[in-house]
Amino acid sequence: MVQRREPTARQMRLGIELRRLREAAGLTAVEAAALLGANRVQMSHIESGLVGVSEERVRRLASHYACTDKEFIEALVAMATDRTRGWWEEYRGLLPTSFLDLSELNHHAEFRRDVAVLYVPGLLQTEDYARAVFSARVPELTDDELELRVRHRLAGQKVSVPYELVIHESALRIRVSDRAASRAQLARLLELSEADNITVRVIPYDLDGFATAASTMTYVGGLVSKLDTVVRDVPHGSAFIDSEAQLGAFRTRFRKVEAASLDPERSRDFIDRLTKEL
Repeated sequence: MVQRREPTARQMRLGIELRRLREAAGLTAVEAAALLGANRVQMSHIESGLVGVSEERVRRLASHYACTDKEFIEALVAMATDRTRGWWEEYRGLLPTSFLDLSELNHHAEFRRDVAVLYVPGLLQTEDYARAVFSARVPELTDDELELRVRHRLAGQKVSVPYELVIHESALRIRVSDRAASRAQLARLLELSEADNITVRVIPYDLDGFATAASTMTYVGGLVSKLDTVVRDVPHGSAFIDSEAQLGAFRTRFRKVEAASLDPERSRDFIDRLTKEL
């Protein structure tokens, strides 16, 4: 087995799920390795995503671990056998790995849900808006680094799965650049909100009792709910959250935020009024 120098978040997630199954079965890594005719080091590499694992081994491990969730097993097999080399690979070694991991996550998503409080999500940003956001980074990016980030962001903006966005009025009003760029960004939101697979809802300032306004998040659906992922911004990139308890909490949080927002039609009217104010 060839050891990977830098496993992707998706490859590490497969290993994490296999480790969780093993721990739920009450087996040590040494005991699980023996069932495969392997050793502890090889099992450690599998569970850390440092080496690939075949479909046969995934199924054997699931059987040894007494996992009877057929849909989950098939989803793990799909992850193990996927050989996609996506468009984001051309940026490997040029951008932080968190950029590439999020692109890969989006590529394999079954659906996506965003809650935005300060900025329009990258998936829907115009070029000028994206450039302004990246230009504000501290420490300042070089011209080449800036253009790489903008190019990468625009390349990953195909939205082909169901996408729900709940966006706070503050994110719509904050001018990351000038008035013209803000107007163009709002116009793009309006245009995209008309797509059959995209739903945009607005949280206005005058909404009473909205204590969950700070719940910025990206929720990405996997092949099965156990493989969903929440992405949160952290000072040095993105944090990927995948524990079942936290995923459940974020699902509940999203539905509460969604229930408190304007419906899609009123949201479009709201964005249209803001556009005309500019």
